Amino acid sequence: MKNKRSADKPVKLFDEIEVIYDSSRWLFLKKLREKAEEIMKALQDSGLEVMVHGSIARGDVDAYSDIDIIIPYVIPSHKVEAALTLKNFTIYSKKMSQATPNHTIKAHLYLDPLEKTSVTFPLIPFKDLELEFYKFGGLATLNDLIANVRVSGCTKKLTFIEPTLKGHKEFSIIGREREIAKKLNINIDTVNERIRVLTRRDKIGRTGVFLDKKLRLEESFEYALKELMDNNPAIRRVCFSRLNR
Repeated sequence: MKNKRSADKPVKLFDEIEVIYDSSRWLFLKKLREKAEEIMKALQDSGLEVMVHGSIARGDVDAYSDIDIIIPYVIPSHKVEAALTLKNFTIYSKKMSQATPNHTIKAHLYLDPLEKTSVTFPLIPFKDLELEFYKFGGLATLNDLIANVRVSGCTKKLTFIEPTLKGHKEFSIIGREREIAKKLNINIDTVNERIRVLTRRDKIGRTGVFLDKKLRLEESFEYALKELMDNNPAIRRVCFSRLNR
């Protein structure tokens, strides 16, 4: 499994700083984006709408950066798996996750043994606030990657990243919540929620997630979800409420 960085702690630096990338960082960003672009093209060729989020979208990559590709709507899992295998991608592992009983249950396909490259899609519809969590961290389309466009977004350290020609500018979002919401065109409730969750995580550590289930490669997400719904009332309630709204 991948090692998590220890430096992802919220910071309270109000002064804006500029980070200048050296040639090795630009090359690393190019390598990661080219890999993300290849996966996104494979999915788009099968008619799927895809985006990449996080540091790949913003550009502030480092040695710990993952490639996180998101399909923002419910789609039969076999269509996603077929789109990838048709283009010779190998699915190394599969997982279902749910942060809390009220959050969307998500499917994750990992395309490398260390689980640093993933394709994620919801098994029940996202709430608007959950979709905005991705915008909070920075979302880029395939066309953005092709055009070498980087987008603004926030890190888990609660710093705002604004791309520049030489690298990026960054500052703490603490105390600037309304400004950040406006810059990212998201609800201020989204900003406040991310600050609450990430600050709490820094104080008491990771408390785990409500659901973190690994699947067999031959097991379908839909079948696994049905089993969970049959045996877990909390999961059954959230599924029914989302599917029937």
